[in-house]
Order: sequence, then C-alpha cells, then structure tokens
Amino acid sequence: MQDLLVSGVKPTSNLHLGNYIGALKNWTELQHQHRCLLFIADLHAITVPQDPKEMRERTLEIAATYLAVGLDPKRCIFFIQSEVAEHAELGWIMGTLAKMGEMERMTQFKDKSKKGGRESAGLGLFSYPALQAADIVLYDATAVPVGEDQVQHVELTRVLARRFNERFGETFVVPQPLVQKVGARIMSLQDPAKKMSKSDENQNSCIFLTDDAETIRKKISRAVTDSGSEIVYDPEHKPAVANLMTIYHHMRGLTMKEIETLFQGKGYGDFKKELADVVIEHLAPITAKILEYREHPEELAAILDHGRDEAKKMASEKMKIVRDRVGLGR
Repeated sequence: MQDLLVSGVKPTSNLHLGNYIGALKNWTELQHQHRCLLFIADLHAITVPQDPKEMRERTLEIAATYLAVGLDPKRCIFFIQSEVAEHAELGWIMGTLAKMGEMERMTQFKDKSKKGGRESAGLGLFSYPALQAADIVLYDATAVPVGEDQVQHVELTRVLARRFNERFGETFVVPQPLVQKVGARIMSLQDPAKKMSKSDENQNSCIFLTDDAETIRKKISRAVTDSGSEIVYDPEHKPAVANLMTIYHHMRGLTMKEIETLFQGKGYGDFKKELADVVIEHLAPITAKILEYREHPEELAAILDHGRDEAKKMASEKMKIVRDRVGLGR
C-alpha cells in the first residue's frame, strides 16, 4: 500500500508565503508520491480565542488555497478537522498516555504561554500536542511533512504511538517527519531571527498569498538586509539576505550558487526588485484562483463534504479497534 501523508493548517489567519514555501508547495510535490489527507485544523485554532464568523471564513479561505496552489482533490482528501469527531475522541485517549513533563517541554506551549503568563494559559494550549498526535495516528500516517520547529511534535507523536502499542498491542503506525532541506522555515522580512508569522504586528514582515502586486513590491523593498552589498548565501553572517535568497530559490527553482552568479556585481536594490518580480509572477495565478474558488462556495462545499465522508470512513474503522483495545464501551 502507498505511504500515507497527513498534515493540516490552522484557520487563524490568511496563509502567507512562509506557509506556502514551508508546507503547501511541498505538499503539491508530495501528493505524487503519497496518499494525502490534508485537513483544516479548526480544533487546534480554538486553543486561543477566535471570532467564530471570521474563523469559518478563514476555513473556506484555506480550502480554496489548497486547491489554488495545485493540490488535487483526486489525489488528496481535504476535510475540516472538527467534522470528523474521531479526532477529538482519540485526542482524549492520547492525552491520557501523555505525561505532564512531556507537555511542558513542548516549545510551542512555552512560547505562547509567555505572552499571558503560564498560569493563565488554557488547558487546550497545553494539551493540544495529544490531539496533534491523534490527527496523525488515526489514519496510520507514515509521513508527516513539517518545518524544523514542528519536529518536536512528531517526536512526541512517535512516543505516544509506541506507548499505546506497548500497552494495548500493535495498533498504530509510528510516523516519520519529513523536513525540507531548504526553506522549511521562511523568516520575517523585518527580523530574520523570527519565523514569518501571520500574527506579527508588523505587517511588512509577512507576504500573504492574497496580497496584490503593489503590496508585495512594497513589502520586499522594505525588507531588512545585512551589512555589505554582495548577494551571497551565508545564513550565519548574512541571515536576512539568506532568507531572501531562499524565497528566490523557491520561486524560480535556482540553486543558491546560481542565484549568486546571477546577481554577481549587483546590489541589494537590484536583487529586491527582481525578487519582487518573481514573487508577483509566481503568486499571481494562485491569488486569482483563491478568489475564483471563494466565488463558487458550492464547489468547495462538495469537495469538503466528500473529504469528510472519506476521512470519517477511515477514522471510524480505526476507532473501533482503539475502543476495543482500550476497553471502552460494552
């Protein structure tokens, strides 16, 4: 049987260039090598407060984006996480296997709980890695495409899957993380020490997939650079330029050496202008397709309904086995 890949995106904001390069673009290539289940992680989104109406809109926006970037509903199953109740059920069971110390060490919880203080952090924010583990093992996923900052979550999933198997018998596949070699983390245009984030207060730090050409050009022209003027790939000494070169690499497919040769003798201004051109050219058809799919919600609904039914069929069969082995029900 072909390997199964599972991944998802939270509907907490519109998707940006970092999401595209770090996840979506990679998925479009992986869909030809794996069976893919790609969901919209709305249960994960509510670990922090959300406006219900806006979240539903963003859920459809992400579904439209999945299709717009080239993910094929004939190769992939798209669905909304909360519409398959088995995710939450298995998430609870995986949570009973997780240890407090393991959850406390998760970097995402540590980072996000700093903002309001650890004592005021919600239980969902603390325990969501157990739900994330359930998202993966529910379908016996063999591969999980992640950025470097998410490898820790896959490692916890592997621990919990093994723990379940040891306690209740072989039930779950123990998945492997798939990390891109270049560009798994696209950094902020304003601070190369920080990951590009939709929640960044400085909107110039992030290029959204729905930004128009003028906005993209302005954001790239304002991107920070490093001392000197040479276009060379040196993440340690020139992290800002290395980040911009990584974006260029993914937009045009050139290697870092080819980019260095192309811009030899040119300065940052020339490079930024050319980078803006290639980003605009690459994203324009994606942006147009997102708008087109949003104007035809019935097509999105049909794809999501079909995906929900397919995912539900797989999940319910797995949960029958899990309930029996755990001793739930009569």
